[in-house]
Amino acid sequence: MINTLIIFSSTYCISICAFLIPANLIATSSTIILTLLGRPAIQILQSVGIASFFALLMILHVFAWFVIGVVMAPTYILLGLGSICLLVNLRAIFSSRSFAIAHS
Repeated sequence: MINTLIIFSSTYCISICAFLIPANLIATSSTIILTLLGRPAIQILQSVGIASFFALLMILHVFAWFVIGVVMAPTYILLGLGSICLLVNLRAIFSSRSFAIAHS
């Protein structure tokens, strides 16, 4: 099963990245905007869930490349992008909860 996913990841890397990079940026931007606008926590959590899913997929895709031995600048850049998006989304969870607690 793992080998199949690694082969899939390496075979379709360009397509996967062409989808995941914009998806990460758009979904994480959406989370930031919803948080700054003070939208209800449920909307922020839905956005965080979607954005975190994309970020985790990006990180897993990069780890698949590490497993087969591809260590280049793009792998680290994509790992950084996925990690930053994931951290921003986790931060949004705590911001929305503390904001909701402070204003209730």
